[in-house]
Amino acid sequence: MAGHSKFKNIMHRKGAQDKKRAGLFAKLSKEIMIAAKMGGDDPDSNARLRLAIATARSNSMPKDNIQRAVQKGAGGGEADLMEEIRYEGYGPGGIAVLVDVMTDNRNRSAADVRAAFSKAGGNLGETGSVSFMFDRVGEIVFPAEVADEDTMFEEALEAGADEVVTGDEEHEILCQPEDLHEVAGVLGEKFGDPKACKLSWKPQNLVPVEAADKAESLLKFMDVLDDLDDVQNVTANFDISDEIMEKLAAG
Repeated sequence: MAGHSKFKNIMHRKGAQDKKRAGLFAKLSKEIMIAAKMGGDDPDSNARLRLAIATARSNSMPKDNIQRAVQKGAGGGEADLMEEIRYEGYGPGGIAVLVDVMTDNRNRSAADVRAAFSKAGGNLGETGSVSFMFDRVGEIVFPAEVADEDTMFEEALEAGADEVVTGDEEHEILCQPEDLHEVAGVLGEKFGDPKACKLSWKPQNLVPVEAADKAESLLKFMDVLDDLDDVQNVTANFDISDEIMEKLAAG
């Protein structure tokens, strides 16, 4: 992975979303519920649930909230109505976008996502229309202060990771999807609970966005998607230079 800014552009909206604590907890709760529904309520035998709980804890989600989400998932009811859907399409400027949704109302989610694309001048596509431009990877994120760049690089590769990207605020470790649980476990023993631990989409190639106004419009579109109640994750294949990002931040 060339340069720490590659994922910064994609993930900056996650930082904005994290500030909206209630919305973040709702997304985390859904993931816990689905994990418990699919694999049972025992984290020791349910890897997806174990990772979902670890991510919730690292985001300061109260223990009672976590336990309620586990119980809802394992006990059926609300969790039985939930389904996972992936929408694919093109945003402003032809940027490829993947939207992962968890919802109890497919029609509502489709309408909300379609409206966001339409208002931004983009359009939804068929399943597979853009996902071929991305690779499925395991993603583990630690705060930068847990280790220096060299230490994290060595420990992560030793644990089985493929790539390590260190920025000012965090270390991002990428691995094969099937290795996520093992790599996260090894690193967790050394550095504590990660900020995030999940399966993600990694763009195979990035499309540069070179004008500040176009970058601003694109980022607003991504924020609109990310703020939808049913949306869990949004990934796109654009790259905005640090210079433009700084200009937008200053403006």
